[in-house]
Amino acid sequence: KLSKQKLCLLSPRLAAALPDRCAGIEFDAITPDEKGNMLFFKGSHLWTGYRGPAQPSNESFKELDDLHNIGHVDAAFRMHNPENPDDHDHIYFFQDDKMFSYYNHTLEDGYPKEIQEDFPGIPTHLDAAVECPKGECIADSVLFFKGNDVHVYDVSTKTVKTKTWSHLPVCTSATRWLEHYYCFHGHNFTRFHPVSGEVSGDYPKDARRYFMTCPNFGHGGHYKVRKCSEAKIDAIATDDAGKSYIFAGPIYMRLDTHRDGLHAFPITKAWKEVTSGVDAVFFYTNKIYLIKGDQVYIYKTAAHYTLIEGYPKTLKEELGIEGHVDAAFVCPNEHTVHVIQGQTMRAVDLTATPRAETQVVPMPLSDIDAARCSAEGIHLFKGSQYYNYESPMMLALSKIAPVPQNITKAMIGCEE
Repeated sequence: KLSKQKLCLLSPRLAAALPDRCAGIEFDAITPDEKGNMLFFKGSHLWTGYRGPAQPSNESFKELDDLHNIGHVDAAFRMHNPENPDDHDHIYFFQDDKMFSYYNHTLEDGYPKEIQEDFPGIPTHLDAAVECPKGECIADSVLFFKGNDVHVYDVSTKTVKTKTWSHLPVCTSATRWLEHYYCFHGHNFTRFHPVSGEVSGDYPKDARRYFMTCPNFGHGGHYKVRKCSEAKIDAIATDDAGKSYIFAGPIYMRLDTHRDGLHAFPITKAWKEVTSGVDAVFFYTNKIYLIKGDQVYIYKTAAHYTLIEGYPKTLKEELGIEGHVDAAFVCPNEHTVHVIQGQTMRAVDLTATPRAETQVVPMPLSDIDAARCSAEGIHLFKGSQYYNYESPMMLALSKIAPVPQNITKAMIGCEE
């Protein structure tokens, strides 16, 4: 990439100035590390995560400037190879005709190597690279980009198929995020299908609106992750596929994708009719129920969320109850939604027509913000703390509230 070579010629004074990605930067490489922190490389600098200043890349990966004292990275990706634990989650960097393999920011023995030693058939001086797990690609693969050519490397067979995607801009970096694939060019990006290269939707888009926090840019990305001690959520729920969501004010976050970094989106991005936040959320039979005020919105979860015809309906019509809902939860493989209203918990049979209460019990707690039922039991969230119960029955029988525990980063993605 010419832009990388030009960087090497900068005067020491200019090179010492930290680049500002909000000014509009063409990144050299983008990859998550083994913990899910997204790394953005430009010249001899990198950014960790979606906010914060640049730092010299050799502070984190000191060997990267041993070869030419320039520190640039042509391409980078995080290996997806669960059948080989010695390789899985290692971060690969490509620099001219060499490559480096890191784990926990430590260079693996025997590196750097010639690219051909680990990836036979892959050219040197790459533009970009991105991993593609089996299921999203036909087999666990790595896509290597050079010009308009894409070299698809099969991790298990070590074979290469080359495709030409002339409809796609020349990618200076590429990354996989939340099961989607992105080609970065200039300060823009284009989302593409990893097998066909097909681009669907309105692209290119400005990376500053989606992949970093910049003044005067954003699509809801101005949400600041709260400290766990200040956390307050409105709802939390997990679908049948294990995708976990939290809702707070006008935003939601996917929790199960923490290895890709946590990121806030406006609720209206996925559920456009739900314009003023939620009071409670639960999943049942491949549908998501969002409750706000006395309205229930039900969406099919397949592909893009689709509002079911005839919705929203009132709480009375849908669940046979009235009044403000604080929280709701459905336990795995069960057909009852437990609705919390003040100090009362109501059980509603979701298989009945029409739906109606089957049980009403008092609770030893009030002002619950959110609730979730999982294999670990029931968590009732209140401010920055939660209460744990073994089952709905134990909660129904409880006369005294258990000792509250502090919410953790692992639970809702807050900052410790």
